[in-house]
Amino acid sequence: MRRLLTRLGFLTLLVTSCRHESSEITRKLEFDTFRPTYNRYIENWLKTQQATTEKELAQVTTDLATASDAAKAALETHAAALRLDQSKWQFRLGLGDFLKIGNPSEIPHDLVWENGMDQPEIGDPAAKKGGAFRRYIPAFPPTIRPFGDNSNNSFRGDLYDNIEMPLVGFHLSTMEMIPGLAKEWASSPDGRTIYFRLDPEARYSDGVPVRARDFLVAVYLRVSDYIVNPYAKQFYRENIAQIAVYDDLTLSVSLPEAKIYGPAIAGGLSPSPPHFYTEYGPDYNDRYQWRFPPTTGAYEVRPDGIIKGVSITQSRVKNWWAKDRKYFRYRFNPDQLIHTVVRDDSKAFELFRAGELDTFFLTRPQLWYEKSEIEPVHKGYIDRVTFYNQYPKIPRGFYLNVSKAPLDNRDVRIGIDQALNWQKVIDVLFRGDYQRLNAFNEGFVNFSDPSILARPFNINAARASFAKAGYTTEGRDGILTKPDGSRLSVSVTYPAMPQYDQILAILREEAKSCGFELRLDGLEDNVAYKKTMQKQHEMALTAWLIGPPVPDFHQFLHSSNAIDDKGNPRPQTNNLFVWHRADTDVLSEKTRTASTADELKDAAWKLQHIMHDEAIFLPGYSVDFVRIGSWRWVKWPDCDTTHFSPPLVYDPHESFVFWIDEAVKAETQAARRTGKVFPESTKMVDDYRLKPSPDSP
Repeated sequence: MRRLLTRLGFLTLLVTSCRHESSEITRKLEFDTFRPTYNRYIENWLKTQQATTEKELAQVTTDLATASDAAKAALETHAAALRLDQSKWQFRLGLGDFLKIGNPSEIPHDLVWENGMDQPEIGDPAAKKGGAFRRYIPAFPPTIRPFGDNSNNSFRGDLYDNIEMPLVGFHLSTMEMIPGLAKEWASSPDGRTIYFRLDPEARYSDGVPVRARDFLVAVYLRVSDYIVNPYAKQFYRENIAQIAVYDDLTLSVSLPEAKIYGPAIAGGLSPSPPHFYTEYGPDYNDRYQWRFPPTTGAYEVRPDGIIKGVSITQSRVKNWWAKDRKYFRYRFNPDQLIHTVVRDDSKAFELFRAGELDTFFLTRPQLWYEKSEIEPVHKGYIDRVTFYNQYPKIPRGFYLNVSKAPLDNRDVRIGIDQALNWQKVIDVLFRGDYQRLNAFNEGFVNFSDPSILARPFNINAARASFAKAGYTTEGRDGILTKPDGSRLSVSVTYPAMPQYDQILAILREEAKSCGFELRLDGLEDNVAYKKTMQKQHEMALTAWLIGPPVPDFHQFLHSSNAIDDKGNPRPQTNNLFVWHRADTDVLSEKTRTASTADELKDAAWKLQHIMHDEAIFLPGYSVDFVRIGSWRWVKWPDCDTTHFSPPLVYDPHESFVFWIDEAVKAETQAARRTGKVFPESTKMVDDYRLKPSPDSP
């Protein structure tokens, strides 16, 4: 399922460079010369923002004096937002250097330190270390770099996002904050600055200690002009107020505003090992293309673990510094994770059936009900499990590029939504096991509006919407046109794979009855991704992993991620809608800066309604469980704290609580040779299943 999703990575926004590239290729880390230059750049940017805000506030104040009653409410809301911005710029300018080298005397003495050690264990004490875990990937990644060109590919989650240690993370069952690289953390009284004490035992995979300064180096590497990484420039500039280092083990991260889960947001930053990047320069993308940096996590990729085009092997770090730490000691158990490229799902299943792959997703009904009714299952060699999780609904559906005609017309978008027979897809392809997705960012409990319901397939309603847009004449092939001959035809870009091909075959045929032609633009996974990121698509069928605990709207809806200064679609951002509107910008900012649950709920609910009312995201289907087949030597937890997997994961593999039992593997392989059988094992794990609220519609 990972291949149907693009892991949320850094969105992109082009900013003015603060350094000039040298034509001469350097071979040293230039952080010390970069830091004062970048600090000046941030200071100048803040002063510009402050001046712009003050000018705009003065204009709004003038407009308010003569505004009608109808216009006053909107102007007052705008003025209030500008005053908050004023306060934010003043606070940030008062902090001083963005990348600061301080001293211990500046750390407040009255901080209340937390360590998050009161949460339950993750995983099973019965877990065993050792063995190799074998999975498949449908395409070889274009790079293994953590940042730079093509680094935001669908394999980066396996390499980095699920492996690297943050300063502070979330417990996968309780969503409470737990330690990572930081042993302790504390918040300032205003909640804007979070102080971290690094675990003195924290090490990179090559044994070099992690130091506070490494977090500053990580910023340099990502915002330097040596690479094209606009999102990182925007992210650090707009979402971080300051990163300060006080000694080798103490740092602080200041946020522009106090936020819910502030320590985890600030603590999501990762360090970069300076000794690895001594050759960093303008040829970084090529020089480091296949070099895996020393990691703080449990797995690394060694040079002999890369067989280009064939496989990538992650090896468990010898003497991993966190191997005995609470929350980690029963996880990351196999010695190796072997990812083999198998471009065809059917071939991959046959490899699983033969015992060449250790697990396989069986969530698709055909796999669960038919293809997995095989001898290894009947003889008890393969276990089957249905696991209900609590992960927010994946926003899987059509992302409409409103910068392209006819999708710039709201009536056309609504008509297309009404012309998509998702219920037939669910009933025919998915045997009724799945549900219709209702909204973008659905399933975030209080932060999602349960009253929003997806538009059902309706031929008459679709044709009426198309007629409002001027498509009133039906051609000989049944497709509607305008009087000028413009045909109601839109292309959908998607990663070509059997499941998507089958889905779109149904949707295309049903859409014809509504007078709408859905043209299929199936491309290889990476090609489809690049096309949509360049905003060259009309509609894109895709999905994103947006993890708990709070929804994310800014990168998908804010105008800064939609258009550039000239009004052209901005490439390399996650705003695939190319949507830009002032009210959406204000609300998107509020979802990022909300300091209370009520503020976040209000903004998130309003954005969900805008996306529904404007029909820029057309929801597809959702699944609240995963089905997995595992050879019986793959063991999953069954203890007091963890039943199969923690619930707040999309893919149970990502919690790394499974292990390989080599004795059971030998026993099973011997049984296959002799014909010995074990009891068939098919079970349901619904301990974490969310029950519908009595108040739900």
